[in-house]
Amino acid sequence: MIDETVEEIRAMQSHSSSVVAVKATRALRELLDREFTSVEAYERTLEHNAGALRRANPSHASLHNAMRGVLDAVVGETGSVDDAKEATARAIDEVVEDIEAGKHRAAVHAAETFSDGETFLTHDYSSTVMEAVRTACAEGAELTAYCTEARPRYLGRKSAREMAQVEGLETHLMVDGAAGIHLSEVDRVVLGMTCIVNERYYNRVGTFPIVAAAQHEGVPVTVVGSGAKIIEDGFQFENEYRSPIEVLLEPAEGFEIENPAYDETPVDLIDRVITDQGVRTY
Repeated sequence: MIDETVEEIRAMQSHSSSVVAVKATRALRELLDREFTSVEAYERTLEHNAGALRRANPSHASLHNAMRGVLDAVVGETGSVDDAKEATARAIDEVVEDIEAGKHRAAVHAAETFSDGETFLTHDYSSTVMEAVRTACAEGAELTAYCTEARPRYLGRKSAREMAQVEGLETHLMVDGAAGIHLSEVDRVVLGMTCIVNERYYNRVGTFPIVAAAQHEGVPVTVVGSGAKIIEDGFQFENEYRSPIEVLLEPAEGFEIENPAYDETPVDLIDRVITDQGVRTY
């Protein structure tokens, strides 16, 4: 299961960073069914597998924090294999609960910021943004959403399909390059986040030009996500470069294809960041 999860994360079959972190953390339960000759052997195996899961996508701060949270609770903290396994099981439950509760609280806080009749633009797919929108509409808000496709993997189409099912939400899907055109029609931009590290905001590629254009046009930008994705130190973001096949099916002859998964935005272009801990401004 751990090896399968590593491959799944590498293939980005689960694109939400919070979903990836939960899946990786739960995968460590496989170790609880194995036999070990000593607590040291168990800890080495736990560290090895947590490291493999973390390296499967080094761009995800929530994955980094999840693996670190389990290791800190177990390594050097027990005197027997059984105790180490019990500590691991508790740590897995606590880490998963913190991730899921953090997402939910952030979504609740974000839902409170939507006004009836508001029009917003969003990019990519964020489960936290989606929950916030559903909550706001369930509480009576009538909203209009403009969703980019988020090429080349078209994750924004998932946003549009899900939003189209929400009562009280009028949904529009557009190509990424049309974002600047529709900025004049929206009240704000609402985005999820991969992470914020050292005052740099990382999110799905295409985010930076939308935020920069919004700043130029005077359209406020709100970022929503768990506070666990905001890292002050101990984490180095590494961009992922995806397969050229996602961009062009036929062979590239005489040119190179660039397909970065994420881009970087200075946080001073963002009006506010809503997390489970409240609202941050930079």
